[in-house]
Amino acid sequence: MPRSSIPFLIKRSHALWLDLTEPALAARGLTFIQYIILVWLKDAVTATSKDICTGYRHDSGALTRVIDRLVERGLVERTRDNLDRRKVNLCLTPAGSSIIEGSIPHVVTILKAGLGNFSNREVQDFTRLLLKLNAGLQSQLDSPRFLATCAIGEKCA
Repeated sequence: MPRSSIPFLIKRSHALWLDLTEPALAARGLTFIQYIILVWLKDAVTATSKDICTGYRHDSGALTRVIDRLVERGLVERTRDNLDRRKVNLCLTPAGSSIIEGSIPHVVTILKAGLGNFSNREVQDFTRLLLKLNAGLQSQLDSPRFLATCAIGEKCA
């Protein structure tokens, strides 16, 4: 794959961002996946480990261990769902809220430094284009043709 391909550039940007953010998070006692879980809980993106596994493509066994560690540290609590007792919801504790609120500015600073050569207009355009790319990929994924061909084992494209 050429080094100028969109998939390569997206993956490389993510890897570079991880290389920069992981030390800053480690200084606050967090791993990147712990940070993601705390942010998603803070922003109410999810309330269950199943949703995190699906949304972030993380192994369920590994994620359980990560959540166990967050619970042990008093950053996250597990509670049974009132409507479906089989379902376990996750929620931030006050300590979890505090650590994530203190970590976000450091991660944002790193990202802003990476976007330092961008004008405000370029940041807006970049965001708009990424949202457009995500919407196009999601609509393809949700299309009946894609779902039907994948269900019968044909090439999903």
